[in-house]
Amino acid sequence: MKILALETSCDDTSIALFEDDKMIYMDTASQVKIHNETWWVVPEVAAREHANSIFWVLENVLEKTWVKLEDVDYIGVTTTPWLLPSLLTWTTVASTISTVLSIPIIAINHIQAHIFSNFLERKESDINFPLACLTVSWWHNEIYLMKSLWEMEKLWQTSDDAWWEAFDKAAKMMWLWYPGWPIISKLSAEYEANWWISKWLFPRVWLIKREFWFSFSWLKSSVKREVDKRISEKWQLTLEDKRELSFEFENAITEVLSWKLIEAARQNNLKTVMLAWWVSANNKLKDKIKELSEKEDINFIYPTKLTYCMDNAAMVWILTYYKIKHKNFENFIWTIKM
Repeated sequence: MKILALETSCDDTSIALFEDDKMIYMDTASQVKIHNETWWVVPEVAAREHANSIFWVLENVLEKTWVKLEDVDYIGVTTTPWLLPSLLTWTTVASTISTVLSIPIIAINHIQAHIFSNFLERKESDINFPLACLTVSWWHNEIYLMKSLWEMEKLWQTSDDAWWEAFDKAAKMMWLWYPGWPIISKLSAEYEANWWISKWLFPRVWLIKREFWFSFSWLKSSVKREVDKRISEKWQLTLEDKRELSFEFENAITEVLSWKLIEAARQNNLKTVMLAWWVSANNKLKDKIKELSEKEDINFIYPTKLTYCMDNAAMVWILTYYKIKHKNFENFIWTIKM
């Protein structure tokens, strides 16, 4: 069984070809350099770049694998949610291929695919249910209760901004580049090497501490006030200022996220927690969750490779593969526990 997986939900054009449960080849075209100019992913620009690169990426995958489109048994494609112009690029191409060659399409939910990225290079039996999963991306900060492979209930979410957006906006305030969290994490590590004790420059806002709502708009405001204060005093923001602010900022945000994930596990008597999406690549967040998990005797799972943290076709494939294997083609259901 050959599965062609397609992912163009935001600014990465990613295509992979799998045979049964083995990856034959995956290729991804990034748009990071283009969006550096605007410090932001502009949907229309992203969609245009997808249209420009989609066919040569597809051609490259087919050439590398020596497989013809006629030999593909299923197409897995991200259809929701995220940037609509980007999603339409691949769904249009996938629909055309499906119509011409009579290949069935499996519609994939982007959030669910990121959660399932934790199954890449793992056996199905390696992950025990029930568990709590924290998703962390540009728009999304959510905690899901997974009772089984297909039973997902959203416990809570961000009430305003998500982790990644807060990082990008803080980076812009400090005149750093896009995307924000990798450079902030790098500067934070440089500061921590010499000054490992936090000064608590920024408050930890728990909202209702025993509940799981997130809010990070307050953190951006705190960074702006601190940046303005230092510029007014010294007429500039030095490299050491940027390192210190990055360190304090990252500490504030990781403490709230990690604590709430473990608290969700505690309240629901869970022995497994999971991390998914782009910021699952952040070492400080993973280290903090590991630390708290070990104290509570909780198993902590995160993607096996950094590639699987980003938007990639492999995660679309793994969800497609499990849907076919378990004959589960129901839509991803959004529910919030109130």
